[in-house]
Amino acid sequence: MLENGRPACDRGEVIDLGGLLADLRAEGDQLDSWVADLGADQWRAPTPAAGWSVAHQVAHLAWTDERALLSATDPDGFIAETTQALAGGDPQQFVDKGAADGAQLPPDELLARWRELRVGLAGALAGVPAGAKLLWYGPPMSPASMATARIMETWAHAGDVADALGIKREPTERIRHVAHLGVRTRDFAYLVRAKAVPTEQFRVELVGPGGGVWVWGPEDAAQRVSGSAWDFCRLVTQRVHRDDTDLVAVGADADEWLGIAQAFAGPPGEGRAKA
Repeated sequence: MLENGRPACDRGEVIDLGGLLADLRAEGDQLDSWVADLGADQWRAPTPAAGWSVAHQVAHLAWTDERALLSATDPDGFIAETTQALAGGDPQQFVDKGAADGAQLPPDELLARWRELRVGLAGALAGVPAGAKLLWYGPPMSPASMATARIMETWAHAGDVADALGIKREPTERIRHVAHLGVRTRDFAYLVRAKAVPTEQFRVELVGPGGGVWVWGPEDAAQRVSGSAWDFCRLVTQRVHRDDTDLVAVGADADEWLGIAQAFAGPPGEGRAKA
């Protein structure tokens, strides 16, 4: 969790997994409330993600929750499935097929399935033994890291659904987790693009929804990023073009990072077009 603007894990404190799971549940419940009473036509409404409808967005979340649940409860099964998927060619097709297949389900069936998986995953993460790591499509993750990643992805895809349905969502303090993951994945954004990772630490100063300032990195860092946490979170999840944010970079490396920032796993994202 983040308290007083600083991530607890950066202070060497014990992370409140229960709090993370509560925030994950809240993010899922919010999106659930938006789609629960939609008609069939609205489920097919296009979202900002090219080729993806509202149903695709929910189906993708259900698919990813199912993969995370499999990792937590059946590591051997997760390895077998992943090995088979990677042998089939482009890993991204594996992900996209999961969303496409789920989007073909009747909306009530898809929603019921996602609800069941959300509950199952939360229970499984809460039961992972202390110190254990979960296999994933990259380095193994702690239950807390997995919960944070699920918050980030649920929040990001919920934004696409909100845009499709004309819903204006208000920022909540839960975006602290998204911001923290965005900072933590700085190096990944470079590595996935075969770029040299900056050797200097960055200072990131973000203004949260409540007016508090959340900070990462040394106070005297030459490379700096500042602005609203809301815009930073949208940028690192590639839901907005950099030029449409209030973010300010000081230093060449920080400036480059804002052009490639990516908090989610997988190949380099294409980002969003300038508004």
